[in-house]
Parts: sequence; structure tokens; C-alpha cells
Amino acid sequence: MKSPITGKEMKLTKERRSMDFRKETFEIVFHYYKCEDSGEQFTTTAIDEVNMNQVYNQYRDKFNIPFPDEIIGIREKYELPAARMSEILGFGVNSYRQYEAGEMPSVANAKLIQLVNNPKRFIDMVELCGTIDEKLKTKYIQKAQLLADEKERNVFDLNLKEYLLGNHLADIYSGYRNPNFEKFTEMVVYFSDKLSPFKTKMNKLLFYADFLMFKQSCFSISGVRYKAIDMGPVPNNFQSIFEYLANKNIIDIYTTEFPNGYAGEQFKSRNERTFNAGIFTENELNTLEKIANVFKETSTSDIIKLSHLEEAWKNNEKGKKVISYEYAFELIQV
Repeated sequence: MKSPITGKEMKLTKERRSMDFRKETFEIVFHYYKCEDSGEQFTTTAIDEVNMNQVYNQYRDKFNIPFPDEIIGIREKYELPAARMSEILGFGVNSYRQYEAGEMPSVANAKLIQLVNNPKRFIDMVELCGTIDEKLKTKYIQKAQLLADEKERNVFDLNLKEYLLGNHLADIYSGYRNPNFEKFTEMVVYFSDKLSPFKTKMNKLLFYADFLMFKQSCFSISGVRYKAIDMGPVPNNFQSIFEYLANKNIIDIYTTEFPNGYAGEQFKSRNERTFNAGIFTENELNTLEKIANVFKETSTSDIIKLSHLEEAWKNNEKGKKVISYEYAFELIQV
């Protein structure tokens, strides 16, 4: 960005600052451009969004308020418009739509939204709503009952996926996303198709994709937690996850033996299992593409070395710690 005062290029600067929201104070990594000649500070709309999202995310985390993607997902699974969801919950007619767009719900309204994530509690709220005619009530109750029945039938698969990715709530260690097994699966499919990487490189590609997305938006793609081990950052429980995907014929993993006696596991896409781009946003798809392009020619050994230069690894490797997504703001490779 060029200085409006001197016309010279300005450097993006980051520093820790405290910001207030709803009588609460939060510490964030504040981004701004600084004009060296005048000392004036400037931001863009995108930078303002990164700064404020850090505040909003911490507030949601502290008071257990669902994030916009969760709010959207709860409504969409019942297949009803936002105005109708507002009516069922007793909100103002436009409230639910505004919450989906990012407006912060009150703590009381947040609890109601989380309550109806359970189909049985949603049915209770529909039955209590006095402004919906009986025909619509029956329709919504039948849909919710189908979801409840489906959840009971698939409880083993749901529990397995929770075991593989964890069932933690969105926080700074998940990039303020709830774990999304479908998105993580498609990320593995994408990189398998584009690069056919060995397992160690795959782990780094996933790390850089999630952390770059957070760097740009304050949200990860997959909601997966990463930890620092000797070979660099890796997704939690990665070995079991990859074995599950291979057993489900989502990807192929081939073992290759090298002259030095070591063996490597290489990921390959399957012709009949194409990448599902439809579950990603445009920005998420652009991030995946950028990571694939940046590391296309990078060998496994080189990407390990590059990941070891990241503060995310250096400050967490000793204790094999889970990596805070705040380290995304210090990425040097992307």
C-alpha cells in the first residue's frame, strides 16, 4: 500500500494491542501500514476485518457464542429460511439473517441457537411457536425427526469422526472453526490429485493451507488442530485419519522403498473419487490453489526444512505442543 501522504510504499506492521468490545478487553495482533516519513498509520478494509475478527472470535470463544458458519449450518439442516428461524426462536424478523452475516448475538440468543442444534429441542421450539400454522409445523417437525433418527443410525460413524478429529469447540487452536471432517477429507483429496505428495509433505501442505487461510481471514479451513513434532507441523491424529480415508477408498496410499532403507507413503487420487469443490468458499479454494502452486516443486525434505523456520514450529516443537493459529500471522513461507 502506498502512503496517501508521500506516495511511497508502506510496510505492513504488526504489534500487540488491546481492544475493547462489549465491556470486555482483548489482546490482538493489530495490523496496520505505517508511513515512515509522517508516522501516520493506515489500514485497508481487509486489514480492518482481520483486526476486528480477532476481537470477535475471542469474544465468541469466551462466551460460547456460535460462529456464523455454525449459525448457517443449524438453519440449513432444517431447510427453512432465516426469517422463519427467527420466528421459531422468538427473535426479530431479520435477526437470524444478521447473525449469519456476522452480527454478534446476545449471550441469551446464542444459547437458544445452540439449543436448537439438537433436533429434539428444535421440535420443542416449533411446538411452542404460536405464529406458525399447523401444516408448516408438521413439515418442520417431520424434518427434524428424520435428522434425529439419522443421527442415531449413524452414531458409530459420527463417533469415529469425532475421535479422529476431536469434538472440541471452535477456539484459537482450531482456527475458530469446529472440526469439519468433510472439508479436511477434500483437502487431502485435492493435494493428492494435484501433487501426489508423500505423507510428510501432505502434512505440511495441510498445515500451510489452514494457517494461510487464518492469516488472511482469522478462520481456518478445516478446524483441525496441528501439533509440532520432529518432522514439522502435523494434524492431530493424522495417521489414523489417513488410514481411514484409504480404507474408505477415498484416496490411495502406496508404499515406496528408497535405497537408503527408508520407506515412504505416497498419496494418489482415485479416478472415481473426484475433488468436491462445492463445499469450499472461493477464498478457501484460492488458498488451496496457492499452496499447491507454491510447494509444487518442493521436495519432502525441503518442505520439512522450510517448516522448521516457522515460529509455529520453533516455539512448540520442544513439548510437541498443539500450535495456536495466532502463529499464522508470523508465517514466512506464504
